[in-house]
Amino acid sequence: MREESTAFVPGHITGFFSAHPDDDPTKSGSRGAGVTLTDGVEVTVEPATDDTSTVVLDGQECEVDPVETVLETLEVSARVEAESELPIGSGFGVSGAMALGTALAANRVFERKLSWNELVTIAHGAEVQAGTGLGDVVAQAHGGIPIRLEPGAPQVNKLDAIPSRARVEYVSFGELSTADVLSGETDQLSAAGKQALSRVVEEPTLLSFMYASRLFAREAGLLTEQVARTIGDVTEADGQASMAMLGETVFALGTGLSDAGYEPTVCATHPAGALLK
Repeated sequence: MREESTAFVPGHITGFFSAHPDDDPTKSGSRGAGVTLTDGVEVTVEPATDDTSTVVLDGQECEVDPVETVLETLEVSARVEAESELPIGSGFGVSGAMALGTALAANRVFERKLSWNELVTIAHGAEVQAGTGLGDVVAQAHGGIPIRLEPGAPQVNKLDAIPSRARVEYVSFGELSTADVLSGETDQLSAAGKQALSRVVEEPTLLSFMYASRLFAREAGLLTEQVARTIGDVTEADGQASMAMLGETVFALGTGLSDAGYEPTVCATHPAGALLK
């Protein structure tokens, strides 16, 4: 057993998605597309000193259901410390990153000898069970600009990707509850997500992805007043922007938000998936 291990998991912004529930959380999930980010979450795992697991996020002890489920599934007690470069609850996949980072680091610390797909499956299932996400974990394990063609964990999920890289800007105006959206009526949302996916599969480019994402946000009825106004500002500045699912966050490619007069956080698409440091 090691003293500790650290994993880095890229952030993930979902541009559009359709929800596909299943009684088996490893088969439940979403289809859609998004971008992974060089801004992410660093997760360090070490054995617990008193057989009681604790989770610390940005210096504050807290409860993160997916992380606790991952530890229970691996049958370990650990101290999990996470540092996030991203806003919490704003559409960046922080909970998924914490679940996946915990799975990867705990597997090394406690020498569980599980494969990559097994660990991603555990983290994905934990996120689905908690209602905090449907596709972030699989995308974060892959990196780049992944297109999720089928829902579920790696054994059932089929992935493609847009073969490109980009500068990404984002501004966040607050939180939206992923659990509230996913527990509500999702028929309209999923219909819009399926149309968006068809568009991007037919033309897998960044321009097509951004157009499909904007259309999805509007047709799914998820746009807030502030987000709609900001996307409009970027469009008027000849930029490309859309809403991060699910958060009151606007992301743009290139210098779209800067050109529109905002002061965004700047990063880039991440060329690889989650990794152990």
